[in-house]
Amino acid sequence: MTTETTLTPLQNADRIQSLDVMRGIVLFGILLMNINGFGLARAYDDPTVSGGSEGWDLITWITTNLFFEGTMRGLFSLLFGVGMFVLLDRLEKRGAGIEAANIYFRRLSWMLVFGLIHGYLLLWVGEILYNYALMGFLLYSFRNLAPKKLIIIATILFSLGALWTYSDYKNNVKLASQVEEIKVYKAQGKELTKELTEADQKWQKREAERSAEGVLEHNNNMHKGYFDVVTFLVPINNEFNMHDTFRYDLWDVLSMMLLGIAFFKLKILTAEKSYRFYLTMVLIGYGIGLSVNYYEIKTIIDSNFSFLGFSKSYLTYDLGRVTVSLGHIGMIMLLCKSPILIWLKIRLAAVGKMALTNYIMHSIICMIVFTGVGFGLFGKLQRHELLYVVFSIWIFQLILSPIWLKYFHFGPLEWGWRYLSYLKKYPFKKQ
Repeated sequence: MTTETTLTPLQNADRIQSLDVMRGIVLFGILLMNINGFGLARAYDDPTVSGGSEGWDLITWITTNLFFEGTMRGLFSLLFGVGMFVLLDRLEKRGAGIEAANIYFRRLSWMLVFGLIHGYLLLWVGEILYNYALMGFLLYSFRNLAPKKLIIIATILFSLGALWTYSDYKNNVKLASQVEEIKVYKAQGKELTKELTEADQKWQKREAERSAEGVLEHNNNMHKGYFDVVTFLVPINNEFNMHDTFRYDLWDVLSMMLLGIAFFKLKILTAEKSYRFYLTMVLIGYGIGLSVNYYEIKTIIDSNFSFLGFSKSYLTYDLGRVTVSLGHIGMIMLLCKSPILIWLKIRLAAVGKMALTNYIMHSIICMIVFTGVGFGLFGKLQRHELLYVVFSIWIFQLILSPIWLKYFHFGPLEWGWRYLSYLKKYPFKKQ
């Protein structure tokens, strides 16, 4: 029979440093991408909508899309899968039995609640914790599969996502053709068919959101008081939680979680492989991935950031983001194995140990910086100027996290999450 003291959260002595370092780096990369959603209207993908698309703004867009788009989210999903596997594996090895499942699902249920609070009340429409919780429920059944099977299932999911994306592309080609047909109908004064009317409404809605007036209206709403901003973002959050969860999570989130467990079982994520192995990951991952991403960027720019240019670039999206992610993993593991930059790795590991607290902190800081709750800078900074905010938060958390962990066992949200998961209070402040 399992004693109560056996079932405890992961202690510092049991932590895997390479995972904490990687978690810290990825958390910073997540902010690098999310800052566009925090500070600009509808400009996460398309720089021509707001934030600037020339000079340093264009260079910033190209650089982030080449190296970071999709990869940071993917690695965050990968690390989440590893974390949930490690949790269950520890509990089951200690004879927790059914209590291991209780803790696991309580942990995910509270994460789902945190995600809804984060999205709706902390004003971040790019919230991902909600999606992780939903995919985590599915992850439970796959955890004990062999690495080969996990990789095969992940590959199948990627393929299904690619097929859906191809279907979307064909529909977008049809829509673009209908838009041209609508112009002819209107020029000739002819009445639109039902199908063309629906296409026209869809296109007009898109154009209205992207127009200067639409961006200005979005900016003005984000400059209002807290409850007004909450109300304004509710339909956007609803769309994200309902449509995007259904459309993307299985092949965007769950697939990477499965890869994470497979790579952990293969000891790739614990820096136990050789320098040659990780260097090969870097060369192959970056060689394929950066080539694919460059092709996508060139496709978009050559089309003058057109609707179909973006749609065509998405056809190879997963191939690019997954292979670049492999390159990132290899590079991070090389850093972890090497004797250089020890001071930086210690600080990055501290950021990683407090990943949930630091992730939510991003939203709180950005809410104060960008919305009417604080300084109201939403829409007032160019894309490259948003990097000043990113670098400031990076430096702040690199300084704060090690200091906090000098006096406390966990970050405040990590401690609360553990309490809600295990239904027991654990020491918070170090003696």
